Amino acid sequence: MSAKSEYEAAYFTLLRAREEHGDLMRYREWLTSEQQRLEDFAAATREREEALPRRLLRPLNATTRPMLDALGRRRAMVVDERKKIDERIASAQAFVEECEAEVASLRP
Repeated sequence: MSAKSEYEAAYFTLLRAREEHGDLMRYREWLTSEQQRLEDFAAATREREEALPRRLLRPLNATTRPMLDALGRRRAMVVDERKKIDERIASAQAFVEECEAEVASLRP
């Protein structure tokens, strides 16, 4: 492989690494807002139903519990992802730095 080809390969790897890092940063922001959105929706659902007499809620009760259970499962997945994301971002940042060093060393 020529020096130019090696440099170009390293440079494009760096670009992909930076893109991955940026994607993970956006994903972390999304996870944070998604968790809040789910919590707000569940709380609003409960609050709105508390304002009505129980006898009027019977038709809705059949769907409220399954909906809140599904929200709980999604929230648990989001919380789990949030626990992992910082480590993934740190790894991606370390890879970007490795790629930058390699590109710098191969720079013509």
